Amino acid sequence: MSNTTVRYELSFPQPHTHYIEVDAMIPTGGAAEVALSMAVWTPGSYLVREYAKCVECVTASTDAGQSLRVEKTRKNRWNVSTGGSASIRLRYRVYARTMATQGNWVSAEFAMLNGAPTFLAPVDRSGATFEIEVKPHPSWTRVISPLESAGTPTTFRASSYDELVDSPLYCGNASVYEFETGGAKHLLVNEGEGGLWDGAKAANDVEAIVSETQRMWGCVPYSRYVFFNMIVDGRGGLEHRNSCLLMTGRFKMRKRKEYVDWLSLVSHEFFHTWNIKRLRPAVLGPFDYENEVYTSDLWIAEGCTNFYEDVLLVRADLITRDEFFDRLGETIESLQTTPGRLVQSASAASFNAWISLYRRDENTPNVAISYYVKGTVIAFLLDAAIRAATNGTKSLDDVMLAAWQRFSGERGFESHEFRALASEIAGRDLAPFFARAVDSTDELDYGGALGWYGLRFKSKNGDAKKDDEPKGWLGVVTSDKAGRLVVDEVRRDTPAHAAGVNAEDEIIAIDDYRVTAAGWEERLSYYPPGSAASLLVARRGKLERLPVVFGRKPDAPWRLEVLPEPTDAQRAHLDGLLGAAK
Repeated sequence: MSNTTVRYELSFPQPHTHYIEVDAMIPTGGAAEVALSMAVWTPGSYLVREYAKCVECVTASTDAGQSLRVEKTRKNRWNVSTGGSASIRLRYRVYARTMATQGNWVSAEFAMLNGAPTFLAPVDRSGATFEIEVKPHPSWTRVISPLESAGTPTTFRASSYDELVDSPLYCGNASVYEFETGGAKHLLVNEGEGGLWDGAKAANDVEAIVSETQRMWGCVPYSRYVFFNMIVDGRGGLEHRNSCLLMTGRFKMRKRKEYVDWLSLVSHEFFHTWNIKRLRPAVLGPFDYENEVYTSDLWIAEGCTNFYEDVLLVRADLITRDEFFDRLGETIESLQTTPGRLVQSASAASFNAWISLYRRDENTPNVAISYYVKGTVIAFLLDAAIRAATNGTKSLDDVMLAAWQRFSGERGFESHEFRALASEIAGRDLAPFFARAVDSTDELDYGGALGWYGLRFKSKNGDAKKDDEPKGWLGVVTSDKAGRLVVDEVRRDTPAHAAGVNAEDEIIAIDDYRVTAAGWEERLSYYPPGSAASLLVARRGKLERLPVVFGRKPDAPWRLEVLPEPTDAQRAHLDGLLGAAK
């Protein structure tokens, strides 16, 4: 389909019904049939999402208006008989009410669209370009896309299908903040400020993140970048080549920790502009939008990005060192208290992303880990190992920059190439490190990193009063469901696991005395470790009595703090990681 242009018109005549009306003109190249497809997943989010389920009323006609036969051949494919027409006019509707960074949302207030769930495109699209004309609802004053303008404020051009899919589109009345850094223009698009979000402060902080990230990478591989910030009481982020789509809560700026969470999200998605969008595992491009694509290196793509998201916030003077160590300590604690760390390696977690990370169930913590979480910790340990091996002259920064020089662009890198490069930068063989940290389920060795930086672990409960009576612990995760105390997860090797407590059990009583969701924690305080009791649970409508012996909640000594008296060398090492102490 070389040297042809597919044109789309998007309209929203009744946005309150959550529909996008799509009218497309597709060249046929003289073929008797044109095969069309819709992506089943979005790059950066490794889950088959079946976007075709939201497509309705697919019809086609010739230039002259003659109806053409449309046959659905697969869950996400259609064949159109062209009747010899030079182009076909395709019309369809897309239901758009998924408030998620991978989906589409249309309402009376605004529209936020992604390419994968919006555009039916020819299966043979090599060499094709794409144009979009947006007809916003009259109540909307802004149409914003990271794509190049096609001549008007509401028309856009994509040089390839990859670019089309990788470019979100916003329509509405958002507040927009512009700044220029590194010779490139940036937009922060805040939908839903509602008097609760300080857009000017957020824009200043985003600019600081952009500046520090550009400084680290030493280049700016774009001319214009858009931060789509949907303040909709949602959560999550998704990276794109020249933009990112964020979802956050209306009150996040009211609490320091929650605002830092948002800054960290911004930093994470922007870091992906380099690490994953242009520097990527080789298998992640060209994309197969109809099938799963497997890689064992998401610990690099996401874990290293997770590590740098907060490192760069410290370097940009947006968070303190104490905040950095609190956040890193939380990540280490999350890993070390997940039983699945002894079952699944980081490389296996990456490979199994399609069936694990986004398909969490009650047993997931027992059998799996997050490559985001363990990848963050691996990056921290790898960085320290490189610094120690080179006496502080090299770091993970140097590995990322060298990888950028060698592997960014069309080719990407293989696992062994990235690991060999890290060894090259470190000046010693890091294969044993990768074998243990990435490919095995052995416990990680924190000693080297702690010693290099002058850090130590402390208990999360270290501030508790010594005369506090320990309360009983079962090892269950519970939730309040309309006043019912329901078990969501049972962690392996815990008292509840030994007693046979199941996920979805409703805990009704302890020793025949009623317990509610609101009173659960207080009731546990009356059963010290070692106490025996009987749990009355309702399991699929049947009452069961389960004898249980309460245990002691394991101490969680995984929070980080600086030694009371670090050496001058250790202070210098911290400065090397986080920038000079302020």
